[in-house]
Amino acid sequence: MKDFNINNFVRTNIKNLKPYASARDEYNAISGDMVFLDANENPFENGVNRYPDPQQKRLKRELSILKSVSEEQMLLGNGSDEVLDLIFRAFCEPNTDSVITLPPTYGMYEVLANVNAVGVVKIELDTDFEPKIDEILNAATKKTKLLFLCSPNNPTSNSFKAKSIERLVSEFNGIVVIDEAYIDFSNEESWMSRLDEFPNLIVTQTLSKAYGLAGIRLGICYASKAVISVLNRIKPPYNVNELTQQKALERLSKPQIVSEEIQKILEQRDWLISEVEDLLFVERVFPSDANFILVKVDDASRRYSELIDKGIVVRNRTTQPLCENSLRFTVGSQMENIKLITVLKQLN
Repeated sequence: MKDFNINNFVRTNIKNLKPYASARDEYNAISGDMVFLDANENPFENGVNRYPDPQQKRLKRELSILKSVSEEQMLLGNGSDEVLDLIFRAFCEPNTDSVITLPPTYGMYEVLANVNAVGVVKIELDTDFEPKIDEILNAATKKTKLLFLCSPNNPTSNSFKAKSIERLVSEFNGIVVIDEAYIDFSNEESWMSRLDEFPNLIVTQTLSKAYGLAGIRLGICYASKAVISVLNRIKPPYNVNELTQQKALERLSKPQIVSEEIQKILEQRDWLISEVEDLLFVERVFPSDANFILVKVDDASRRYSELIDKGIVVRNRTTQPLCENSLRFTVGSQMENIKLITVLKQLN
């Protein structure tokens, strides 16, 4: 977007906000011989008796090396949902502003909009699960602050065409949030590489999927330094706990293992698709760029219940736009996938 000025999108009360300064924010360099009597902590060491680094400096340093993005261009949150919530709170005026979502998509965009009293304009994807660009741009008003693009998309499992995304980022008169939770399973390049080109671009990622750390709740926001500065003003001081930071650092130190696990998931995804396609009650298996597949069946609610009875939990997406009679299968371990296919072949 040309002539984008982040200050025109920040809520007035956020501009005037005096951020809370935690005890550790005042120190850029902390040596091992310092005595901390500032934060009313328990002095008896057990590994977690001290407050965590509020800016997660070590973790950001590792991510900066891994992702080739400066530390000043990232914000870490308690899962991607906190990151998304901060974006709403920073840029959307309650009961006044609106956002655009593209159903079927990740349901938390609408939930967070409702929590923050922000309007939602829904523009369904086309039948190929691609954004309707002209319709999106025509629907935007001065009060439309955010556009959410989930790519690869959940639950459709496809990545949006790069040319479509580029046009939206270039022409949308607001902030474009690209949710790349599943980017590690895709051959598409992350839009992080173009952050400096588009000041209105925010990219969110997570360690929950490819890195196998869903239990520690760590989401990451990549954007311009100006955007990150705004979000840092309102984030809770200790939003990423010490155990989460330690576990993330441990996992990031093993890139080869992560890469091998991703490759195994992709191999299992291809096998799963080939097996599911042969089932008589399966009408279509949609192409996947994620760690799950979307499958159109004869009767999704019936098949979902049959799988539950056999001890297998999948996601019934039949109530979502364009997903009638569709089930979403996460790619599990080899044994889990074999069990799924075995049960599916037993169904009449």
